[in-house]
Amino acid sequence: MRRRTLHLLALLLSMIAGVAAAETVVQRENVRYEYARVLRVTPVYQTLTATSMEQQCDDGSKISRVVGAVRNAIKRERGVNCRVVPVEHQFRRPIAYDVDYTYRGAKYRSRLADDPGHLLRIRISVMPAP
Repeated sequence: MRRRTLHLLALLLSMIAGVAAAETVVQRENVRYEYARVLRVTPVYQTLTATSMEQQCDDGSKISRVVGAVRNAIKRERGVNCRVVPVEHQFRRPIAYDVDYTYRGAKYRSRLADDPGHLLRIRISVMPAP
C-alpha cells in the first residue's frame, strides 16, 4: 500500500512538472520614457449654471431711489416693491486640456487631465508585430 502511494505521488509530481514546462513564456514589453516638446495647450471648458435666490426691488426714478434709501435708513425697513427672485449665474471651469506636442519630428495631440507645461513625459513601447 505504501509503495502504491509513493508511485501515485511520483506520477502526480511528473504531471505537474509537465504542465509547468508546457506554459508559454510571455516576453515583457520593451518600455522607456522620454520627453516631448509641447507646442500648444488648449483648455477644454465645461459651462456650469448655478441658481441663487436674490432680493430684487423695483424703484421708479433716481429721486424715488434716494428718497427710498433715506426712508429705509431711518425706518430700517425694506421697500414695499421688493421680492425674492431666482438669478442664474454661469461660470466656466477647465475639465481637460488638448495638448499638441512633437516627438522626433512627428506631431501628436492628446487630451490630458492636467496642463503639462513645456515638456510632456511620454511612454515609448516597442513590441513585435503579430
